This record gives sequence, C-alpha cells and structure tokens, in this order.
Amino acid sequence: MQELNFHIVIPAHNEAQFLGETLSSLVSQTHKPKQLVIVNDNSTDQTLSIAETFSKDYSFITVVSRKSSAEHLPGSKVISAFNVGLKLVPNDADIICKFDADLIFPSTYLETLNNLFISDTRIGMASGNLYVKEVDSWVYEAIADKNHIRGPIKAYRKNCFKDIGGLKTSIGWDTVDVLLAKYHNWKTITDTSLKVKHLKPTGATYSNKGYEKQGEAMYKMDYGFVITCIASLKIAIKRSKLSVFVEYLKGYFNAKNKKLPKLVTQAEGKFIRAYRWQGIKQKLF
Repeated sequence: MQELNFHIVIPAHNEAQFLGETLSSLVSQTHKPKQLVIVNDNSTDQTLSIAETFSKDYSFITVVSRKSSAEHLPGSKVISAFNVGLKLVPNDADIICKFDADLIFPSTYLETLNNLFISDTRIGMASGNLYVKEVDSWVYEAIADKNHIRGPIKAYRKNCFKDIGGLKTSIGWDTVDVLLAKYHNWKTITDTSLKVKHLKPTGATYSNKGYEKQGEAMYKMDYGFVITCIASLKIAIKRSKLSVFVEYLKGYFNAKNKKLPKLVTQAEGKFIRAYRWQGIKQKLF
C-alpha cells in the first residue's frame, strides 16, 4: 500500500491539560506523520514546555511560538496560528492536517486516512468522528451530522487545499472549506469507525459573543436569511437555549449592516445556498 506524507499542524493556546495526551496518541500512530508542527499560541501555562519535551524525543516534531490575543473566540485566532505552522510545511506534502490540541486519536487514524485517500483520488478531505465523555462512556458529539468533517480533525489532500484557497482566517472557516471543496468537485469523507476522543467539548468556552460570531459566519458564507434562521434554530434546540438563536441572528444582522466582506464569490454563494436547500429538503422529505 502506498504511504502518503502526512504533515500535521496543531495550534495550541493554554492546552497543557490535554496536549500531552494528544501528542502521545499521534506519535503512537501505525502510520507515522512525516511532520508535526505545534504552534504555541501565546500560552501562559505549560503548553510550550510539553511541546518542547516531545520535540526533543521525536525528530519529526517542531515547535514554534507566536504572540496573539488571549481572548478565545472561534475563527481567525486558530487559523492565524495554523498559518504560522503551515509556512513550515514543504511543497511535497501529500496530506495537510489541521488538528486541535485536545484530542486522543485511535492508533490507526492516519493509516486509515492514508488508505482512504489512496482508494479514490477525488477524495479531497477526510476525517473520523468526535466523541465526548458523558459520565463513564464516550458518546458522539452531536453538534453536526456524522458525515460532516469537524474543525478539530481536518485532513486535506494538498491539491484540494490549494483549490479552496487554504483556510480562511475568519469565523466559519471550518464549514466553508467543506462547501468550497464540494464546489470544486472534491469528495469529503468521514469514516465513522474512527472515533476520536474530544477532551474539551466544542463550545465549552463560548460566550454569547462567540455565538454572535457564528451568526456572522453564516452571513459571510452567503447563507441568506432563511437558511440562517433554520440553521440557528437547529443549533439552539440542540443546546436547549433560545438565547443562542437570538445571538446567531444578532451576529448575522450586525455583519449585514456593516457590509462585512463575504468569504465566497457570488457563484460560490449561489452553490452553497443550493447545496444547503438540497440538504434541508432531504431531511424534510
């Protein structure tokens, strides 16, 4: 079986509690990464020390640091950090991965993705699924469909990564990348047999401002008002918080009133709305 070169970039801001477990699971992979870059993003805990300890023991691990805001908001902060690490990824990379620093990967994760990418040259993105701990068991983190490639565990074929223009330094990056991959006729695949443990559930540190930024993302992805309402209501119901729906719409209209730049072209926006409506109709009928 052909072995592809996997290059992993992990942005990490104050992840000392989890980073060691994440790195332990990656250095134990049956298919070793060619390169693993940890971007210490202005951490004030032991994140840098933990990362440097692993880099001393494993030659394929590199650590870089950057200065940034300590405020946690979904979007540009993490991708700005990722792009610092991306500069170290060579042109001959086959697969580019953006992983979070609070995960435990099964030992065959990269091997399984390797085989998936080799099995079909039109697969542009692939991942497993995220699971969170509830009491004494690990359950699917049901904030997205199982066929959606989640932000913490993204793996891109290099040519797909180039087609979508890399990752957007904006809220909504981890949805628009999948939509743009489909726009460029790439397949996006999740292998549900790959269960990745998510040690810090998504949104655990979100404030109302974070939800408002999610509404901004829907404007930037050119969803339109109706699709934004449907998507926001779905998320609010899952979180059992009507205030989430209100904050999403607040973010959408704030972005619209400010005429913030879109993340997509008119043609891409038209495709995205048609794709979203198709998914809504399939679920309804």
